[in-house]
Amino acid sequence: MSFGRQSGPPASARQMDYLRSLVEKAGHTGFRDARGPLGLSQRQAGGKFTKAEASALIDRLVDGGGGDGDTSDGAAAEYRSAAERLEAEQAGVLRGMPAGLLAAELERRGWTVTSPF
Repeated sequence: MSFGRQSGPPASARQMDYLRSLVEKAGHTGFRDARGPLGLSQRQAGGKFTKAEASALIDRLVDGGGGDGDTSDGAAAEYRSAAERLEAEQAGVLRGMPAGLLAAELERRGWTVTSPF
């Protein structure tokens, strides 16, 4: 992926309108204002989202998982949020993996794996 490029198709206008309304409902004036508390990238703060990114942020805001509201340490809050976002993305990838492939990788790393049934 080239620098500054999105890794998927852009979000639809309907998605962006809904996302903008949710961000404002969460108490932010726009994407730039929400960058630190919601852990948005610089590209996202400019209003550029892929369909997957917009969908994930919509889900997070609807479920009440928007920032923690503590802006006393902006850099640390952004890091925690980015780390949490990365962990959630990794968990989503793992949920889609076949069990056999996961078991093989764990065994390769030295773990012992048994079938649940």
